[in-house]
Amino acid sequence: MAIDTLTHRNEETIALARFFRVLGDSTRLQILELLLIGPHSVSELVEATGAPQARVSNHLACLRWCRFVEAERDGRSAIYRIVDPRIGLILEAGRKLTRGHYEHLIACKRIGPGWI
Repeated sequence: MAIDTLTHRNEETIALARFFRVLGDSTRLQILELLLIGPHSVSELVEATGAPQARVSNHLACLRWCRFVEAERDGRSAIYRIVDPRIGLILEAGRKLTRGHYEHLIACKRIGPGWI
């Protein structure tokens, strides 16, 4: 394999790992699931997730940077929406793959709560 091909493949692998890392946070997953239902403001997402406003805003900044969501200004507030609805297919595939062994995943010490 040519060096250019290997370099490109390595960059793709790094990007893919980061893509899944974005999905590796339960609050970000909650936000994505809510936005798959429809656009929401920060205050609506705070209320629905129960997370502090600063945490939700930080997660939204991550999701925007990684191009999972986009924001549209509505007066003084912003309304967030999913950029690509195919993210729902990925989340549904994940749900199907985890059915039947939630307990093992939740109890995993290799990627415990401190890592997430």
